[in-house]
Order: sequence, then C-alpha cells, then structure tokens
Amino acid sequence: MTEFRAARVGWLRNNGLTLALMVLFLASLTGQILTGWRVEVADLRMHGAPPDGLGRYLLSGAFLSALFENWESEFLQMWVYVTLTAYLFQRGSPESKDPDTSAPQDADPAATRRTRHVPYPVRRGGLLLRLYSHSLGAALLALFVLSFVFHWLNSARAAANEARQHGEAAASALGYLGEPQLWFESFQNWQSEFLSTAVLVVLGIWLRERGSPESKAMADPHDKTGT
Repeated sequence: MTEFRAARVGWLRNNGLTLALMVLFLASLTGQILTGWRVEVADLRMHGAPPDGLGRYLLSGAFLSALFENWESEFLQMWVYVTLTAYLFQRGSPESKDPDTSAPQDADPAATRRTRHVPYPVRRGGLLLRLYSHSLGAALLALFVLSFVFHWLNSARAAANEARQHGEAAASALGYLGEPQLWFESFQNWQSEFLSTAVLVVLGIWLRERGSPESKAMADPHDKTGT
C-alpha cells in the first residue's frame, strides 16, 4: 500500500502542470457553458421565443462558434510561436535561442541515433525523421486549421439562424467565408494572442519569475538570451 501511495504521489507530481491546466480548462469551460446558456435564454425571451435547454444550447451554432473561435486563436498563437522561434531571435529574451551560440535543438540528430532511449524516428532516420523534426509545428497547425473550420461552419450556422429569425435569406457556408463577421471574430482574437506573446518575449528580458523555466535565473544579466 505504501508503494502504491508513493507511486500515485509521484505520478501526480510528475504530471502536476498538465493536471492543473486541465482543471482550469474544465472549470473555465463550465463557466462559459453556464453563463452563455443564460445569455442565450435571456436573448430568446426578449424575442418572444421559448428558451433552449442546455443540451440544445451545447449543439447550437452560437456556442460552438464561440468555443472554436477561441481554440483557433490559441492554436494559431502556439504554431506561430513554435515556428518563429526556430528561425528568429530576440536578444536577452528567455523565449529565444541565442543567435551567437548553437542551441541543443539545432544539433544533428544523426549524432545520437544509436544512443539509448532516443525516440524511434531518430533511430530510423530518413523521411520519418524529417517528418518528426517538424511534428510539433505540424500538429499545432492541424489543430488550428480544424478549429478554424469548426468556427467557420458554426458561425455560419449561427448567422443563418439569426437571418431566419429576421425573415432574411441566409448565406451558404461557402458564401459566409466572405462575410466580415467571420473574420472580425477571428482577428479580434488573433491580435490579442500575438500581442501577449510579444509582451512575454520582451518582458522576459528585464523581469524574472523565480522558479519558472520560462524565466531567466535571478542573477542572469539582461542581455543573456535563453534560459
């Protein structure tokens, strides 16, 4: 029993960051669902329509559009950040590689191919290694594209439903790609994500957060680049 308890504590410690973030995600998602549902019910009552149940609201274009609109911007931010930091530099930032020294991320994987415990694509080499070399960026890009598609389709559903309520003709999903509303919803989130990332990159030059791997050590000079 003691060994089991120790293993459980060790697992919680080793996965604490992911678990904490997922708890915060689920709590925030629950808050979004409940408050969004109340807003939707109030809006329907103002128009003399019967209120939707929670299950119906969760499948509505209004909710799913808002949900994927935010996911889309977050995955875009992460993809751009991961990709740009592979090629561009910011002197003094812990979020950047040092332009004057070689980084471990740039090392030739062929030199460690026979090292124990290296990932299989590194041992295999060839095309599989080339794909693996950019797999993180590719995964984030795919998640961004999927989120954008779901945002677009559900935003089109929400717009079509609103048009029908006002007795107007609804645009097709393809036609909605040319609507300013879709791009307004996207750009208002994209700009904030790029700004917050740039602020993190720049503030890390002069400011510190003791204990965080995203911060330089307290005694590091401001012009030191990387963590």
